[in-house]
Amino acid sequence: MKLHELKNVPGAVHRKKRVGCGEGGGHGKTSGRGGKGQSARSGSSIRPGFEGGQMPLYRKLPHRGFNSYNFRVEIAVSNVGDIASLEPSITEVNAAVLSANGLIRDGEVAVKILGDGELTRPLKVTAKKFSATAKAKIEAAGGQAIIA
Repeated sequence: MKLHELKNVPGAVHRKKRVGCGEGGGHGKTSGRGGKGQSARSGSSIRPGFEGGQMPLYRKLPHRGFNSYNFRVEIAVSNVGDIASLEPSITEVNAAVLSANGLIRDGEVAVKILGDGELTRPLKVTAKKFSATAKAKIEAAGGQAIIA
């Protein structure tokens, strides 16, 4: 079987719904929007949970419990193997260096170094956290794992 021989299974491809093209097409007149009203207008959208001005269910029910999402500490992760792939001229690695080389998104967040991969040259790595295997691999290569 070759790519140009592939075919869709029967029923996988549908005709595009052509609204407003006459009563005979099945989607004429109101174009599937029902009668008049807010939802029949263009650009209309009612937010989820809106009940027409009645007190919504989510406001009637009691809110209980605690969610720690607002107090989370975002930690970017990088592996020892990723650090080993940096240019040989780099001897000190920190969040700013990782961000500049595209290994993490933001140079301002905390970084945790994980132990996947191998390291062959000594590097001075500064991060918020290290896994036990990452710290062992960095020190075995003659480098330093500094917790900042």
